[in-house]
Amino acid sequence: MTRHTIPLGRVLGIPVGLDYSWFLIFALLTWILATGYYPTEFRNWPPLLYWLTGAVTAIMLFVSVLLHELGHSVIALRYKIPVRNITLFIFGGVAQIGKEPPSAASEFFIAIAGPIVSLALAVLFSVMKPAVAGVEPLWGLAKYLAYINFALVLFNLIPGFPLDGGRVFRAIVWAVGKNLRRATLTAANVGRLFGYLFILLGVWQVFSGNLGGGLWIAFIGWFLESAASVQVQQVVFQGALAGHRVFQAMSTGCASVPADLTLQQLVDEHILASGRRCFLVNRGEDTLGLMTLHRIKEVARPDWASTTAAQVMLPLGELKRISPDTELWTALQLMDRNGVNQLPVMTDSKVVGMLSRDDVLSFLRTVQELGA
Repeated sequence: MTRHTIPLGRVLGIPVGLDYSWFLIFALLTWILATGYYPTEFRNWPPLLYWLTGAVTAIMLFVSVLLHELGHSVIALRYKIPVRNITLFIFGGVAQIGKEPPSAASEFFIAIAGPIVSLALAVLFSVMKPAVAGVEPLWGLAKYLAYINFALVLFNLIPGFPLDGGRVFRAIVWAVGKNLRRATLTAANVGRLFGYLFILLGVWQVFSGNLGGGLWIAFIGWFLESAASVQVQQVVFQGALAGHRVFQAMSTGCASVPADLTLQQLVDEHILASGRRCFLVNRGEDTLGLMTLHRIKEVARPDWASTTAAQVMLPLGELKRISPDTELWTALQLMDRNGVNQLPVMTDSKVVGMLSRDDVLSFLRTVQELGA
């Protein structure tokens, strides 16, 4: 979870959070339903009932989205793929899968699981309608949720990455061509095409007089194109790093400081003097841990003079580490999963260097300049 996410708890052991942007779409959707959809479909309700039904509908829509994402997550877990979290945000929801699926078949079943859940919900709410026909607000709620879940199925099955349909398409291309990288590029470029089509459709709607709907469609198109472009850049980046190892990019001149050095001395004599942002903390020949700028900032400034590096450092035993022969792409994924910007490079319990994101970017620029 990021600092912009409100944790809601865990479902099946998976952290579920609410992005702050959700409140915007919740308010907007409630307003649209309370002032437009429900008054048009059902006349003579009290004004408060329109707003109450609109708010309940908006909440139930996001419950449906959460169940959709849990569908992806359950199948991912069956394939032993970790699910980092599920986040509900302005465009619906996303399940953060910890790694790429191991095969085209697993990718297909993980991708299709979400639309299957949404289709099941559409059928469920349709079946519920006769049972609640005597209570008009409940009937209206069931009608809308049946419609919107079916719409989610159709939208998500558009064959453009990163939509579910794009992932299904990627799985098929992967199965036929036996190349995940090429399949991802193909699906992502199709996703960009659909993004541009949505933008054009939105602009056309705006000039046809449907300002609100047109802007929303164009906004969705921009989101699709942006997300697909990120996937293309990621694949190109991964391809450029393919075959390269950590020892080629790591910094070997990693600075170290004694364990009993105070934070004030560390800042004055090392950080400000050299511009370095992380140091190994040593006692004699032994490395005890890692000191970063973030750890120092967690200590109140008046306490810097009496707090030592050993008291604040990240102990070596708690650090994620990599070997010099680890692939650079794998190392970057490890940084991303653990939310860190650098990793100690170790051989036989000895630190031989440090790898940071900046090291990888610098190495990549060199590779591109040489055309290697």
